[in-house]
Order: sequence, then structure tokens, then C-alpha cells
Amino acid sequence: MAGPGSRVFISHLSGVAVFDPNGDQVGRVRDVVVSLRLGGRPPRVLGLVVEVVGRRRIFLPMTRVTSLESGQVLSTGLLNMRRFEQRPSETLVLAELLDRTVTRTKTADEVTVLDVAMVQTRLREWEIDRVFVQVGRPSRLRKAKGEQLLLDWSAVTGFSLAEEGQGAANLLATFEQLRPADLANVMHHLSSKRRAEVAAALDDDRLADVLEELPEDDQVEIIGKLQEERAADILETMDPDDAADLLSELPEADAERLLRLMEPAEAEEMRRLLSYEEDTAGGLMTTEPIVLEPDASVAEALARVRVSDTKPALAAQVYVCRPPNETPTGTYLGTVHFQRLLREPPYTLVGSLVDDDLDPLPPNTPLPLITSYLATYNLVAAPVVDEDDHLLGTVTVDDVLDHLLPDDWREGAAHAADAHTEADADGGVRGGR
Repeated sequence: MAGPGSRVFISHLSGVAVFDPNGDQVGRVRDVVVSLRLGGRPPRVLGLVVEVVGRRRIFLPMTRVTSLESGQVLSTGLLNMRRFEQRPSETLVLAELLDRTVTRTKTADEVTVLDVAMVQTRLREWEIDRVFVQVGRPSRLRKAKGEQLLLDWSAVTGFSLAEEGQGAANLLATFEQLRPADLANVMHHLSSKRRAEVAAALDDDRLADVLEELPEDDQVEIIGKLQEERAADILETMDPDDAADLLSELPEADAERLLRLMEPAEAEEMRRLLSYEEDTAGGLMTTEPIVLEPDASVAEALARVRVSDTKPALAAQVYVCRPPNETPTGTYLGTVHFQRLLREPPYTLVGSLVDDDLDPLPPNTPLPLITSYLATYNLVAAPVVDEDDHLLGTVTVDDVLDHLLPDDWREGAAHAADAHTEADADGGVRGGR
């Protein structure tokens, strides 16, 4: 453990691995819990919010932390796997203190909190003793030129007030390396106000990726708080099937307003997806598969597969169709799996490689039959073709899983971890809060 007087900046703890006494990693730090105190006294650090298997967030008391050195956190004893629930008297440093505008006592000018530091006292407790600030209001892109200062906690005031228009640049900088699914999990645990601030600070591409990973209630809440023009832009950036799912959750009048603000081609695609029942191939499909004409070469096909923005399930095969190449396409001829592409000379025409043995799915195919189709033929995606043999889109296994799992599956995965952990505890008492 760092000795008395050792100082740790909280942002440096974000994402740090947490290990148990046996040296096994149990999770990663996602935030630090503090208790604000009266009279300008430094806040006491209560513990860490640790994300464990299943994206469950638990509380690790500072009394169970044995070391904060070498870019890792070591803990002692059994962990309490009960889900962390923030109490009214508690404050989350990364989620609630960063980007806050406070007042410098000496000069009465406004400063923006970039980071805070905690130190271990002689009594071996931890408390917040320093605030790293930038003079002036926060910048959305964190490019402000104001002077940066490291101040004593007592040298600033305003932390006890509810912050309006707090911004989120520094919080996002702390989590910039997170995958969209992990950032979505962070946002899910924020307050509604803070979630809206983070959404406002994200760029369109990043927000679109994160929205696709959030529960429907969070999606609806966030899209409803954006300006309508930006909301329409976000929907255009999202995968078409995810955007259509989100539109279907909005009040009809709101959805129609957003559709009118979208580019006509994008809006037409959304309306087409919305015309299908939710749990059918048409309702589940994405309308952006890799489509090639039969005289395209294997080299062209592999170049399309290698595009980094293409999701793995969509990159697993290409669809060979007569022109036009945008869905709905011309006549559907068949598919070519990327493994077949890898085995053929680059000059070979994909039209000579098509697999047309399997019948494609009609758009009204129900979910159980789609699941059986994918499982029977060991596929990660299946073509959806209308009665005129036009390719409409493709159903991927991840879309099917999203609809097979319960609505709260993100939380449910953590419950399974609970049961496993309780069995391992063998009746032992866990360290609580």
C-alpha cells in the first residue's frame, strides 16, 4: 500500500486492473466513491467502484485495498458481489466531479475541474486533498487555453451544489479507450442529467455506436433530449436495423418528425424496415450487406471485407447480385464466404464461386425459424430475399441474439455471476459497505 502522504490522481485509476490476494484479476476500476464533508474539510474516500464479470459494478471499500501502486489495485479478503447502489450521501468522482465549474476562493474566478487527487493520511485513511483545475468554463472539445493549476481542496468552493450544464469533456477523456459497449455501461449507471451531458459531448459516430449498445429506455431518453436535427443525424449514422428499432420505440409523432429531417434515401430505408414485424427476418435485418456483381474479382471482394468499419458478421460473406448493388438489389445469385475467397486466386470472378444451395429467407420468416436456420447450417448471417429475388438485407447472429435474450440481458448476465460467486463463497461472510 502506498504510505501516508502518497498522492494518487483519480483519473489515473480509471480502468486499472483489480487483483485478489491470489493474484487473479477480479475486475477494473470504474470510479471512486467519496463522501463530501461540511466546513471545507476534504472529502473522505470510501472505496472504489469495480466492474467485474458480466459488467456488474460492485463496491470495494478502501479498507480492503492493500496497494495502489504499479498501475494496479490489490485487494484483500472476499469481495461483496452485491451490485453497487449509490447512496444519497455519496459522490462519484469521475462521473460527478470532473468538468464541474467551481469558484477559486482567493480570486473569486471560475475554474473547471480536470482531475482530483487523493492522499493517504497518517490514520491510513484516504481523502481528496488536491484539485487540478483550468481557469474558465469547460470546453466541449477540451481545447481551452486557460491556465491550469493544482489547488488545495480548501482553495475552491462549489462542490456541494448540483451542477447545471456541467459538460463532460474530462469524463470522456478518462474513458476514451473504452469500447462502445463498455462506455454504454458507464452511461447506463450515470444519472439522467449526467447521461444527457455525456451524450451531448460525444461526436456523432461515437454516440451512434454507444446508443446501439444501450437498453431501449436509455436510447429513448437520450435521443429525446437531443436537438431534433442532431437526433436525425445520429439515426442516419446508426446501423439501419438498430435505428429502426429505436424509431419504433418513440411516439409515432416524434418518429415521423425525425424521419422528415433525415435524408430522403435514409428515411425511405427506415420506413421500409419499420413496415416489417419486429420478430421477423425483415424486422431484424440490416440493409447494408456487402453486395458485388458477378464479374467482380476476388481481390475486390477481399478489399470490401477488409474495410475496418464493417462488422465481423457482415464481413463473413459477400452477396452476389445483379445490379443495382444497393438493397433492394437486382436478382440475388448467391453468397461467397470469406474463407472461400481466401482460397482462390485474386483474379477469379466471384460469380463463379457463388453458393446457391441454401434457400434465402423471406422477409416474413419468424424468429424461431431464423434461429433454426442459422444453427442448422452453422451460419453467422443469412440473406433476406423478396418474392422477386431481390436481396433486401441480411440477418446476423448478433441481431438474433439481441432478440432472443431477455430485455434486461445486460443485467441478467451479472445475476449469473452472482450465483456463481455465492456458490464459491461456501457460506463465508463477505466484506460489506
